[in-house]
Amino acid sequence: MSLFNRAEIVDQNFTKRVEEGSFPDSKTHSLNSGQSFSNTELVSVFESQVASRHMDLKARSLKDDGKCYYTIGSSGHEGNAVFGLIFPYSDMAFLHYRDMPFFIQRSKQVSGLTPFYDTALSFMASSEDPISGGRHKVIGSKKLNIPPQTSTIASHLPKAVGTAFSIDRGKDLDINERVLESGSIVLCSFGDASVNHASALSAFNTAAWIHNLGGHVPIIFLCEDNGTGISVPTQDGWIEQNFSRRTGIKYIKADGLHILDLIIKSKKAEQISRKQRCPVFLHMKTIRLMGHAGSDVEIGYKSLQEIERIESDDPLLHSARIMIEKKALSSSEILSLYENTRKQLSCVFDSAVLRPKLLKSVEVMSAILSNENSKKNVPEFPRSQSRKNLFGKEFERMKIPQHMGKLLNYALSDLLLQYSNTLIFGEDVAKKGGVYHITANLYKQFGERRVFNSPLDETSIIGFGVGFAHNGFIPIPEIQFLAYLHNAEDQLRGEAATLPFFSKGQFTNPMVLRVPGLAYQKGFGGHFHNDNSLTIFRDIPGIILAVPSNGSDAVKMLRTAVKEAYINGRVVVFVEPIALYMTKDLHEPKDGAWSFTYPDLRKEIPLGEFYSYGESSFLTIITYGNGLYLSLQAKKEIEKKTQKKIKVIDLCWLSPINFKNLIKNIERCKNILIVDECRKTGCHGEGILGELVT
Repeated sequence: MSLFNRAEIVDQNFTKRVEEGSFPDSKTHSLNSGQSFSNTELVSVFESQVASRHMDLKARSLKDDGKCYYTIGSSGHEGNAVFGLIFPYSDMAFLHYRDMPFFIQRSKQVSGLTPFYDTALSFMASSEDPISGGRHKVIGSKKLNIPPQTSTIASHLPKAVGTAFSIDRGKDLDINERVLESGSIVLCSFGDASVNHASALSAFNTAAWIHNLGGHVPIIFLCEDNGTGISVPTQDGWIEQNFSRRTGIKYIKADGLHILDLIIKSKKAEQISRKQRCPVFLHMKTIRLMGHAGSDVEIGYKSLQEIERIESDDPLLHSARIMIEKKALSSSEILSLYENTRKQLSCVFDSAVLRPKLLKSVEVMSAILSNENSKKNVPEFPRSQSRKNLFGKEFERMKIPQHMGKLLNYALSDLLLQYSNTLIFGEDVAKKGGVYHITANLYKQFGERRVFNSPLDETSIIGFGVGFAHNGFIPIPEIQFLAYLHNAEDQLRGEAATLPFFSKGQFTNPMVLRVPGLAYQKGFGGHFHNDNSLTIFRDIPGIILAVPSNGSDAVKMLRTAVKEAYINGRVVVFVEPIALYMTKDLHEPKDGAWSFTYPDLRKEIPLGEFYSYGESSFLTIITYGNGLYLSLQAKKEIEKKTQKKIKVIDLCWLSPINFKNLIKNIERCKNILIVDECRKTGCHGEGILGELVT
């Protein structure tokens, strides 16, 4: 037996110590809760713990043989199987990567599922994996209300808070599209090291902030504390000291090695969160076995004595002791269960090894977009009388040409009226109406349940959007300035945009993220406000990127954006040029050439469609946003000097761009000029040029 093969040692130690009756002492001695536990429930939890352990052992073996893409196992965290027993599958769960026992136990709540085989397919990255289709080893299930997680270093916490908040909000608004049952709660699990991450701190703060304001955030934060973040120890007492007295969040500590204590504490946490609709921090103290991941060798940063001490506290040994104490199972029955499960899992995994993989890039990419063939119907347009009542005196002014800011305001009112599951939130968007008053009066028109302020935290804003979308809403959050988006890029890239990809389109989190941006006021904080870093959006597959250039187009594009979110579950980033918000004139003061009447409700600009201004075989300018405004001014001067007509194309949509139609539109032109106000490298103009010359 190799000193470095701790999996083999842990495996053999379990059998040996059960045979000898040599069990670790309980760390929890007082369980006078008055609650009773059936042996059937205890055995069921123990079976899930054993199954999870053998999945880890088998996966490691197959990985060594080059047959499995094993990443991170659950050994040491088997206590979380209790959560799969206590919490009904109607409670949405955002899970830590060590929560396979939870997944197995929750699967028992729904008949007809095959969690062993499904998980084996995920380990093997088979295209038949029912959750990700072979794109990633993830824990997830549509039937079990477990969205798949691909990066659980706390990035899932903000959306979990948003989902929890959406439950009672969805009930209050009585939206037909809501997914989660009234009275349900949200579960969110993570490791002890993750609580230090900015995303986690954002989530904890937002949950407490809302609760202190009297809002409902029925979420249980499940902190699975094994004392180590990869190789870095967590300070003794760090978690308890930080969360036991935190304002706005109830704290409960549980022994993760003792399933009876976990059952008692889990039921207590559930009762508090479900009845009081408040956040609870359930601190499960446990251990980690076999290192951080399959390639991790703990002996490089822990002494052998320390490793052996931790292994002696194996949760399965603690559970085996409890089985015997409660007369639920005998030692021989435990050993028989252990070996029979090994054989069963081995057969299942050996079968999964033979299943097909994703072989072509087109197959891998097929799930980037979701619900493209959705048969969902768009809600009817609001009745004229409803609109008159909503807009009041402003209703007649809608016939008068207006600047972009005012037209966007009208459009948002109409969209909130048409789509009952839409809502708007962000910094200062409620009573103030936003920094540029784009959301002015919406708070009065629709109330604080649909238009509300957020904390000054972009991570929570986007996370909230993802969370609300999980529960059937179409959120329209606002990031106050494009520069501020960088504080929360991972929420957009790693969470919002990737969910359809890693769930084969089974889960979506549609939203329309409004972001004022691009160059505007001279001398006003360019680095933090006048930001032109659209480059980030070129790096995010699956999102739609809209950059309107005038008020009429902005309205029509916003309607398309919300429809795409509603019907096809799409994530849309809607960047609004601040410099053009209040612009009314184009060539001369008071010419009114950049003021437009509010478009008919049925008018939209389809995805990928662009507009052409003029015709020319001499010169075509391709641009967007502020670039169109400046290019049309230049067009007049160039034509005057050259005595030749030129054409200007406004792309409108920077993703997707219909290059086939674009090339067809410019193929007879001798000269092409791409006008891009953004970065020289990595800009959209650079990408357009690359497409045109290939």
